[in-house]
Amino acid sequence: CSSDLIMSAIGAAGLQLYNYGQTVSMVFFTDSWKPTSFYDRVKENRTIGLHTLVLLDIKVKEQSLENMARGRLIYEPPRYMTVGQCAEQMLESEEIRGEGAYGPESLAVGAARVGAKGETFVSGTLKELAEGADEVLGGPLHSLVLLGRRTHELEHVFVREFALDKGRWNEVWKRDYEGRT
Repeated sequence: CSSDLIMSAIGAAGLQLYNYGQTVSMVFFTDSWKPTSFYDRVKENRTIGLHTLVLLDIKVKEQSLENMARGRLIYEPPRYMTVGQCAEQMLESEEIRGEGAYGPESLAVGAARVGAKGETFVSGTLKELAEGADEVLGGPLHSLVLLGRRTHELEHVFVREFALDKGRWNEVWKRDYEGRT
């Protein structure tokens, strides 16, 4: 299973696999379709303090509605969701749902090309990742891990090394994560 491969490879980010809850998927939003079905699983994971692995959408060999309707085998160019797009959509989903499962200052880790040559990690708040992760991570494939409150001190120390802003990371860590179980 691809999520098993990603879970194994994401260990390279320094997060302990036994601290993960349910894995969720994030799809590309459209102007008229913004599903938040992933939100309930994230909320469950956050309630018990576990990390959430978010698998990001890819669109490969997709047809437009017009080409499908006309029976033309013309495909759209491939699209790969980025960590920045995922973080933006997560924040938008929190605005829609408003249940406080996470917010702009929730800590997360973005990953690119896990398990492959050139894998790259970046960490920060969801707001920071929405604004600056993609420049650091580069090309696809991306995934995101939303940190749980049970994050161990050793995980914190390791993941902080990938932080966009280590000072901000430490501030949020001390305020919202340190010593929580």
